[in-house]
This record gives sequence, structure tokens and C-alpha cells, in this order.
Amino acid sequence: MKKHIFTILAVMAFAACSGSDVTYRPAEQKLPQYIKRIAVRPFTNKTPQFGLEEKLTLKTIDEFLKNGEYAIAQENAAQGVVVAEISHYILTPIQYDVNLVPTVYKLNVLVSVRFLDKGANRYLWEEPALQAVKMYSASTLPGGMTEEQARESLWEILAKNIVMRTVKGFGAASSASQKKIPQDMPPAVEASTPAVQGQMTP
Repeated sequence: MKKHIFTILAVMAFAACSGSDVTYRPAEQKLPQYIKRIAVRPFTNKTPQFGLEEKLTLKTIDEFLKNGEYAIAQENAAQGVVVAEISHYILTPIQYDVNLVPTVYKLNVLVSVRFLDKGANRYLWEEPALQAVKMYSASTLPGGMTEEQARESLWEILAKNIVMRTVKGFGAASSASQKKIPQDMPPAVEASTPAVQGQMTP
């Protein structure tokens, strides 16, 4: 009789466990505690578009200052350094009027970001393709915008993602899949890519 009761209880316990909503949540991978001050090294730009790197660098510094979790310093006084490169700038017309004049554009920008631990002289993490996408109407249409205005909205998105990835750790911002980013096609026909999680580097 006791054995029968034990079996019933075991089955009930198993059913309760299997029916519960169990979600795997990996621990946040934040920066080491000894990193108190962060520098933002002037970003580099691999695209043919001139001047993108300066505006994104300044916007990223501004977002770090707004966040306030880490002090922003010159690189020689910082324990950690944000290092980034604008790798893709893809502007594609996606709608036209009856005269084949573009009326809607899609702007896609990808940035490679790494974080350097100066004391250990190694990169703590890398996001190889942080992505921001903006679809907008031509400036000649009501509610439209210029390409420069579209860029500004992307700088804000990317800067916030860089700060979140630095402050909140793994999963706070995610890279696009490198396998789906064409490497040998001209910018006008490169496709945007869905987001997947970035990976830590040794």
C-alpha cells in the first residue's frame, strides 16, 4: 500500500514539474568590477560614405553620458575601451512612382563593436554586426525625410545598442547573422539580415 502511494506521489510530482513553464535565462555577462571608466575610441568607417564615423562616435559618447553607469574618460585614463567600425551602409529604393522616381527608401547600417579590457589587453566581447534599419519616404513627399535625417535616427538606435551591450551584457543587443550578410556584392544590392545573438570572444 505504501509503495502504491509513493508511486502516485512520484507521478504527480513529475507531472507538476513537466507542466511548469521553465525558461532558461543565462546569467548576465557584465564588465568586471575593476572597470570604472570607459573610453570611446573614434570609430572607423569602411564604407564609401564620408563622415559617418564622427557622428556615430559623438552620439555614442552622448548616450554613455546619459546612461551614467560608467564615467567617460580619455583612453589613457580608462580601464575599458569601446572600439567600433561602420562596416556596411546600404541605401536601397524600395518603391517608385509612375515615373519610376523613388518614393520610399530603406537604409541599413551595420557596425562591428568590440570592448577592450586595457589591463588584460584583450577583448572581453564582440558584436560583429550590430544593425539598424530605417524605411522612410522621400523628402518631397508629406512626412518624408532626407537621407541625412534617416541617418540621424539610425545613429541614435546604434548608439543606444552599443551602450546597452556594454552596460547590460550579453543579449542586451544582438548582432545580425554574418552568414547572411553578402561580402562580395555592391552596397546597392546587399540585403538586410535578421537579428541573432552575438557571441563572446576569448
